[in-house]
Amino acid sequence: MNDLQTIQNLIFEIRGQRVIIDRDLAMLYKVETKVLNQAVKRNLGRFPEDFMFQLTETETQELVTNCDRLAMLKHSSVAPKAFTEHGVVMMASVLRSDIAVRVSVRITRAFVALRKMLQLSPSERISDLEHKIDGIKDYIEELLSDQNDINEAMGAQLDAISTALAELQSEGHILPTRRRIGYIQYDDQ
Repeated sequence: MNDLQTIQNLIFEIRGQRVIIDRDLAMLYKVETKVLNQAVKRNLGRFPEDFMFQLTETETQELVTNCDRLAMLKHSSVAPKAFTEHGVVMMASVLRSDIAVRVSVRITRAFVALRKMLQLSPSERISDLEHKIDGIKDYIEELLSDQNDINEAMGAQLDAISTALAELQSEGHILPTRRRIGYIQYDDQ
């Protein structure tokens, strides 16, 4: 589930389509962005406009403004490419690696999960959110309960130490005098 959430965080909506930027896709496929874009150039016929498109300067600036992790795009001389769900699947067939196939399946699942979530009615979304919030509340209560247990145990230990110190002071415990160690000095008088 965490993997799915990570991929969903890489999906943006641009020109009314859900897309993944070439840099993110390259990272997921474990190839350099340059290699990914070269594969697209060699297979341009496989990537029509509804599979992949290049961002305009305005779209790139808006993306950089809204997403800090893409700040490196601000000074890039090449506008990034955006891949739709179909473009991601096509990219896996172009790259022809085991990693590309596995990642393509995970990315497709992320797109499908987003689509399902957006198809839910508002009341279903609210119900889903309430369920998630209840889970978070339970987790926080468990953490606080553990913290209270620790505080109670520490309090009991501190009380025991305080009681022991008070007893030692009230009983007038005096350490026994010990014989001094060292040379004895005699007065010559």
